[in-house]
Amino acid sequence: MTFTDSGHEVQLSDGHAMPIIGFGTWQITGDAAYEAVRHALDVGYRHLDTATMYRNETEVGRALRDSGVPREQVFVTTKLPPDAEDRVEQTMADSLEDLGLDYVDLWLVHWPPGGQAAPHVWNEFIALRERGLTRSIGVSNYSTAQIDELTAATGVTPAVNQIKWSPALYDAQRFAELSERGVTLEGYSPFRAGDLADPVLVDIADDHGVTSAQVVLRWHIEHGIVVIPKSVTPERIRTNFDVFGFSLSDEEMERIDSLGG
Repeated sequence: MTFTDSGHEVQLSDGHAMPIIGFGTWQITGDAAYEAVRHALDVGYRHLDTATMYRNETEVGRALRDSGVPREQVFVTTKLPPDAEDRVEQTMADSLEDLGLDYVDLWLVHWPPGGQAAPHVWNEFIALRERGLTRSIGVSNYSTAQIDELTAATGVTPAVNQIKWSPALYDAQRFAELSERGVTLEGYSPFRAGDLADPVLVDIADDHGVTSAQVVLRWHIEHGIVVIPKSVTPERIRTNFDVFGFSLSDEEMERIDSLGG
């Protein structure tokens, strides 16, 4: 994994670039989802994360079309539900129809089907990628062993593993395992899976004149970890994206890393 020239993207193992900060849409539905995505795109986000399970693909797609931002400038991710292993192709067709798109940039297996790696599902993902319906394929909530099983069975390693991640969950070994396999770590629930009032985060935030949430996001970025904060509040959507104007020192990064125990 390497940063692209813009500094705001990571290069996936398949050669595609993925914006390092995206807009998460979990638990946002209906008009709230539409308005939040519109605002995120207006602010400057160019990476949208949704899923069939979120029941908001229609609103996400409509917001993208109405935004005026060219489709090719926005990285769109959606996910296969764990109960859809027997209808992979149809689920993809339904997602594209709901999103109003010809392809997505990244399609993820949302959870290991039945708790298993499911190489048969992964084979279908590979086939749909070859047909151009998704540019990249990956997984979510997979263990390293399950990723290795997919690679051994198909010869294709997921480009991304989207997992719950935050300073409180920092696991250097797991991060290294994914990096060694060329798998980009994408973190979700960066705020919920930790304590923004932690004195370490507050102290560092005060030193930079930013919020603890911005420090958490910047910590992800400096590790090269893709992060997808979620909010329906316009000001928080804006400040969550305003994380490219400061950087963290090595000492500050180590202090934050230590929160993971």
